[in-house]
Amino acid sequence: MPRRNRPQRGKAAPPPGVSLGWGSHESAQDGDWIVRSVPGENATKTYRCPGCDHEIRPGTPHVVTWPADHTGGVSDRRHWHRACWDARHRRGPSRRF
Repeated sequence: MPRRNRPQRGKAAPPPGVSLGWGSHESAQDGDWIVRSVPGENATKTYRCPGCDHEIRPGTPHVVTWPADHTGGVSDRRHWHRACWDARHRRGPSRRF
């Protein structure tokens, strides 16, 4: 029997903490997020972390986050140091993002 490759319509988002293969779904007091880890060898550009306002240099492992509500686009993605992402509830962002 042939395999069905079409996405199933009306399928709910994965529960919080479930791996999506390329990222994971996280739910927190600031909303639902898709979080993807970027290993150092795949980090080829310089980004600015919204948590500490320091640069994330090429070769530095970090995470990319975006809202999980499927309304965001590429412009809604943010690159964070993993520690800054994990501590975002204990301190506010150092600049507007």
